Amino acid sequence: MDPTGPWDRDRVDDYLAEARVPVRLGCRTPSDRPWIVSLWFAWDPDAGADADADSPSGAIRCATSADADLVEFVAHDDEVSFDVSTNDPPYKGVRGRGRATVRPDEGKDLLRTLLTEYLGGVDNPTGERLLRPEREEVEIRIEPERLHTWDYSGRMGSADD
Repeated sequence: MDPTGPWDRDRVDDYLAEARVPVRLGCRTPSDRPWIVSLWFAWDPDAGADADADSPSGAIRCATSADADLVEFVAHDDEVSFDVSTNDPPYKGVRGRGRATVRPDEGKDLLRTLLTEYLGGVDNPTGERLLRPEREEVEIRIEPERLHTWDYSGRMGSADD
C-alpha cells in the first residue's frame, strides 16, 4: 500500500514503529453514532497484503478489555478510521481508514508488549490492574485500506530549533 502525502511506505513504517502516542480510533456505534477512542498500539508492517499487489499493507494492533464498548462497536461495523500523530509541534503523522477485527489475546502477550513499550514494563500499578487473571483481554486489529501522511516540520521548524 502506497500512502498519499509526503512520506513513502518505509517512512510510515518507521514512524508507526517508533510512535509512543495512542492511536485515535474512530468507529460507529450500533445506533450509528460516531465514536472515537484512544488506545495504545503496536505496528506490524508485515501483516496483510494489498488486494492489487503482493506487498504487505500492515496492521495496527491494539489491546483492550473484552468487555469494552469498542468490541461491540467493531462487531457492529468493522469500518474504522484512525490517526497517529504528534501532540506537540511540529505536527506530523499518519491517518487513514480500514477494517477492524477482534481476536482473543489469551496470554495477554500483546498487552504485555504494549505495557513494556509505553510504560517500560509490566511491574507498575497499571500493569498489575490490566494483567489481573480474571480480566479477559482482546486484540483489536486494524488493517488499513488507505494511509495518508502529513509533516509540518518544514513550516513549523523541528523540535531541535
